[in-house]
Amino acid sequence: MMRNNVQQQQQFKDSALKMISLCSLIIVGVVETKSTIEPCNSSQACPSLLSYLLPWDSMLSEIATRFNVNVSDIMAANSAFPITASCGNEIVRAGSTVKIPATCQCVDGIRRSVSAVYRVKASDTLESISEGYGGLVTADQIRSFNKGVPLVDGDVVVIPLPCSCMKNQNNGESAVYMSYVVQKGETLGSVAAYFGTTVSDLEFVNGLGQPTVLPGDILSIPIPACSSATLNWYNESLIVPNGSYALTATNCIKCTCAPQGLKMQCFPSGMDVPCYNLRCKGSNLAIGDEHLEYSNAGCNVTQCVYRGHRGGKILSSLINSSYLQCPDNKSSSGATCWQPSAPYLADPFVLSPGPSPSIFPLPVSEAALMTHAYNYDYDHERRLHLFSLICRMLHLLFPMLLLCFLI
Repeated sequence: MMRNNVQQQQQFKDSALKMISLCSLIIVGVVETKSTIEPCNSSQACPSLLSYLLPWDSMLSEIATRFNVNVSDIMAANSAFPITASCGNEIVRAGSTVKIPATCQCVDGIRRSVSAVYRVKASDTLESISEGYGGLVTADQIRSFNKGVPLVDGDVVVIPLPCSCMKNQNNGESAVYMSYVVQKGETLGSVAAYFGTTVSDLEFVNGLGQPTVLPGDILSIPIPACSSATLNWYNESLIVPNGSYALTATNCIKCTCAPQGLKMQCFPSGMDVPCYNLRCKGSNLAIGDEHLEYSNAGCNVTQCVYRGHRGGKILSSLINSSYLQCPDNKSSSGATCWQPSAPYLADPFVLSPGPSPSIFPLPVSEAALMTHAYNYDYDHERRLHLFSLICRMLHLLFPMLLLCFLI
């Protein structure tokens, strides 16, 4: 009898935990959809992402307005560069997936993003409004969050969107969580494989009792990220999801998250903004530059690294390292607004084939130009060094060859 009571108590606890960690169940017709609810008791917000499946063709500026973010924020989240004034006019086709940056707040004891607002038009219904957000929110959720107030032309309603913080950690590593709407035909295994994670990890993060998902369910996906926590920055904290970048120091510095080793790399953004103090003190190196000195034992590398900003001044310092084999740092750039976002190569943006405004790269700052000049100088120096070695070898071998010829 006692054993049965203990088992019943344990089952009750398990059920209670599942109700807390799992999401609210929302009835849509006869289908139940679920999304992860993260309880919270802190006012501290965190960065998060929304995986947005476009229901119809939209200009990038329209998408930005829909979620109350800047065009540059969306481009950074999708690793699209350079940012120009005409990029907002780019048309993204229906069915494309766009990563939307969202601030995840603690609202009424649970994590939500409530930055998005919508201005009601005369023909709008709650269903038509929710449709515009690609399954990230339902009509009932909009109605409930806005206290059931009827729609009136010109009124503004808040759009509560799902998000998670989880202390920006996953398995002890830095991560940013993205809310993803499960599509028809997808399984937990296919979603896990697409985002480079495991079924067990998604089960744990989302509090799933079994590896079963339905179309419309919203999953929290941990995206590996680069953090400035270990970089000894002054009075600044930054976390950048893999496949994204961030602009900081009044848009003078661009920080990316390299997939290999999840190492944050910062360098001048090249944007048309006034930037100062981009060189490391006591050197000709700009932030992001490195100088290689070759030796018989390998090479010595001097790097100018970003250290934060204070009162309009950009901080930096020099780091010296030695390697048995010189690192091979390759970078790529383009003059179009859109580039595929690593690691999400399966579904890059699909742009309208119709005519669009011409897109030109922004004029780069003097420091950014100097960065390319320094890199050229170092390549030139390396070629001279190799040429010098060849000359020395020929100088040593020539007498021996001449002697052999005379003999």
